Amino acid sequence: MYISPRAALIRNFGVALLNGAITLIILLIAPLGLAAVIINTILVTVASFVNATAGDAVVKFLQPSQIKTMIENSEFKIQNPESRIRNRESRRF
Repeated sequence: MYISPRAALIRNFGVALLNGAITLIILLIAPLGLAAVIINTILVTVASFVNATAGDAVVKFLQPSQIKTMIENSEFKIQNPESRIRNRESRRF
């Protein structure tokens, strides 16, 4: 499934805001100071956004097209034995 970077950003903001709202509701019930509630809510919101963005990066990294591109750009391409021998011999001189 393809999702544009803009849609992923909006989705991640939505997830972060929802998690922050849930945390705010839970913490307002608990007997904590207002500063602790606000700081904790902000930290949960930021952490949710970072985790969702990191998850998107992992999914993008694991997509078959990305793996194929990495293999094509890799220094460790599979070579046939004859070209390996030629490469070794050319390095000696």
